Amino acid sequence: MNQALALRAAAFGLVAALLTRTAPAEDSHAHWSYSGATGPAHWAEEDATFTACGPGTDRHQSPINIDSAAKKDLPPIQFDYKPIPLKVTDTGHSFQVNAPPGSGGITIGADHYELVQFHFHEPSEETFHGHHNAMVAHLVHKNAKGELAVVAVQIRTGKENAFLKPVFDDFPAKGSTERDMPGATIDLTTFLPRTHGYYTYEGSLTTPPCSEGVRWLELKLPVEASAAQVQAFAARYSHNARPTQPLNGRTVAESKD
Repeated sequence: MNQALALRAAAFGLVAALLTRTAPAEDSHAHWSYSGATGPAHWAEEDATFTACGPGTDRHQSPINIDSAAKKDLPPIQFDYKPIPLKVTDTGHSFQVNAPPGSGGITIGADHYELVQFHFHEPSEETFHGHHNAMVAHLVHKNAKGELAVVAVQIRTGKENAFLKPVFDDFPAKGSTERDMPGATIDLTTFLPRTHGYYTYEGSLTTPPCSEGVRWLELKLPVEASAAQVQAFAARYSHNARPTQPLNGRTVAESKD
């Protein structure tokens, strides 16, 4: 294996380990946060493995502002999720639901990715013409090579979201890391908007270590959540959103649907 491939394999190994953690992120590596001296502007200084989080004209970082996109004949995203156990984890930076093996996933053309976990940010990390949505859910997937694809589902304030209700009603109590609801399951398919048109670009994780090579799939149609649901999340994790990052020459493609 040449040096470049070895480094890439090591990077994906680190990403996979971080994605499947259930303990708060502060328990290992350096402390990081969304504000102050340990906020996004300082992530690259917090740990030697966080260098990708720093500035640079060669960086392909996420999130981004989507202001324009080139319409293309993109393959549809085929969703095939299975019901998963309702076990909500407090990662120390968001609330997350981990998916066990066999939970289904997505297929885009010849590429298949298995669901790993989903988590939330308030407000949305990505912006559209400079504007945030109330929240966003990031559905994280991984293929057989360890490569990542993230489906972003925008959430705007409106009516109560039936899918989110059991998740948001069962956040772990403050000071605990997990809340397990024995026998309860949720079906992520019921959370998706009615149409699945999307924007896509190459980016990164939006949290340290900010590893690149992540395939982003931003669904165009948002879903709704009540103001009370958004406030329930914000009561613990208000403004857990990384600022948008420069495109640095990247282009955003948009499906025609």
